[in-house]
Amino acid sequence: MTNDAPILTIACLCAEWCGTCREYRAIFETLQTALPGHRFRWLDIEDEAGIAGDVDIETFPTLLVAHGADVLFAGTVLPKSADSLRLLQSVLEGRAAGDAAPASRMPAGEREAFEGVAAALAREAG
Repeated sequence: MTNDAPILTIACLCAEWCGTCREYRAIFETLQTALPGHRFRWLDIEDEAGIAGDVDIETFPTLLVAHGADVLFAGTVLPKSADSLRLLQSVLEGRAAGDAAPASRMPAGEREAFEGVAAALAREAG
């Protein structure tokens, strides 16, 4: 990451009762170490419903990557460290190259719900 690269919010939307989410937590912490300079946030959508807003998660865990309220990626991830790192590096490289975010192809209502989460996380970060 260069000094002028934007700091992204990388959030894992999860639920405590979800075994896959609990398994993914260690991977998420590893990603924090691998990608310093970005803001990582573990978000239990039931415990923090005020931030989760209207987002409807059908499959856990779901990863959200945003720059402010601009959603770059939102989707289900498997508990595989290499796959998650590759996904995040791809999003970061696409952002650096000016490519359209994959989230721009989401259905409008789904994208707006994730944008609401991203905006809430941006406000939280101050």
